[in-house]
Amino acid sequence: MYRKTEAHINLDAIRSNFALACSLAPQSKSLAVIKANAYGHGMLRVAEALQDVAPAFAVATIDEALELRKAGINNALLVLQGVTTAAACNTAASNNLTLVVHTPEQVEGLIEAGVSVPVWLKIDTGMHRLGLAPGDFADARKRLAAGGIDVQVACTHFACADELDGDATRQQLESFNAATSDLDLPRSIANSAGVLAWPESHAQWNRPGYMLYGSSPFAVDVVTARELRPAMTLRSEIIAIRAVPTGESVGYGARWTAERPSIIGTVAIGYADGYPRHAQNGTPTLVNGKLAPLAGTVSMDAITVDLTGHDNARVGDSVELWGSGIAVNAVAAAAGTIGYQLLTGVSSRVPRTYF
Repeated sequence: MYRKTEAHINLDAIRSNFALACSLAPQSKSLAVIKANAYGHGMLRVAEALQDVAPAFAVATIDEALELRKAGINNALLVLQGVTTAAACNTAASNNLTLVVHTPEQVEGLIEAGVSVPVWLKIDTGMHRLGLAPGDFADARKRLAAGGIDVQVACTHFACADELDGDATRQQLESFNAATSDLDLPRSIANSAGVLAWPESHAQWNRPGYMLYGSSPFAVDVVTARELRPAMTLRSEIIAIRAVPTGESVGYGARWTAERPSIIGTVAIGYADGYPRHAQNGTPTLVNGKLAPLAGTVSMDAITVDLTGHDNARVGDSVELWGSGIAVNAVAAAAGTIGYQLLTGVSSRVPRTYF
């Protein structure tokens, strides 16, 4: 590897974060959500690291599930978006997959396909993205059962669980409880935010995702999230250093202008690697453990940082973009986005190194 831009993935941190999720809901089972290449951390390596402790994994698509099966992952696999064709129903059945069913069309499609595949039946309790209307749930379950399809779990998904002072989550809980109170079915409600801060949402199955990778889903301090360990540290190196006089500008669009005689370092990472294009001047990076704020527009292959006061900085020095020293959420906030997008957006040209 000739370019020192890489993502260091701490698999032990992921195991620790999964253990935290389990400890917060000891009466529940927790599956590990590893969709979107395990939020950018490498789905196969994360699955291998958790397969002895996680009773099940959740992915978004059947293609992700098949990749895991091909790699020899035999844990139960839940496909969150379900399937939409008879061929996919047959593939799910032959690969021992569990499907989330969230539309009337999926209900009918499974029945018409005539295959026996376990399902989780999803209720729309207020997010209005996926899920059956609460009033349609009981009938859908009966139709699936009559078609020989085993409905194993009733589930829903929170829209605002990262907001601790609103009523939306409580209203969703009330809606879900009302729709499922007369049904003898295991339930699944809690995502990462639910696991960490909404104990009333802990049901038979929880679905921690973002927290497994060491980041908090909350914009405010939450005590339970303090124990999370960041799993990805994104690093690169300084490839050039130059003096910039007062009044001179740096980068595309001249968006940063030196207000004093300054030292600027060029770092070998850019938006083609997944570093956020819209990160603002002042976004933190660490050079040799010391703050070096972004100075200038992020380009495709490089960023520039202010090294003024870094008397010992040299070409080749390591730069942390996010990880154990800088929370990915802090970088995301400076770019007007969320940490989820940054982690999943680290591109394939950035090697992952596991330890």
